[in-house]
Amino acid sequence: MPDQTAESQYAATAQVPLIKSPGLRVPPPVHLPPDIHPLPDSVTPYFVYPYTLEPHILTVESSRRTTLAAHTARREAYLRAIEDEREWRRKEALRRVAPGFDPSATLVPVRAEVGEVKMDVMDQLVDQLARMENSS
Repeated sequence: MPDQTAESQYAATAQVPLIKSPGLRVPPPVHLPPDIHPLPDSVTPYFVYPYTLEPHILTVESSRRTTLAAHTARREAYLRAIEDEREWRRKEALRRVAPGFDPSATLVPVRAEVGEVKMDVMDQLVDQLARMENSS
């Protein structure tokens, strides 16, 4: 009798795994349902691609790329114009201080044309012909 009580006393613990962490327990085996559909012998019939959408996608993509290229060109032109304007202002400020000053080239004096009357091309030609007649 004492043996039967001892067996019944520890019979419940025979099914309990002796692992300290519950995350390390062995999961129960997976049983597949009997009505699962197996894969076919060839999957090539499933890879049928309808080419009906392709022209639409290509035109949308090309127009998107064209738009992006136009925006990029406009932005670069704008930034280049800003940089050119800054450079022009800097050179104008230097020219106001020292006329003819160009840091990238040699110093070239600029003749100030004050009070000179600009002549038209025909007047210059007539004057040149008159000088040629006087010299001969």
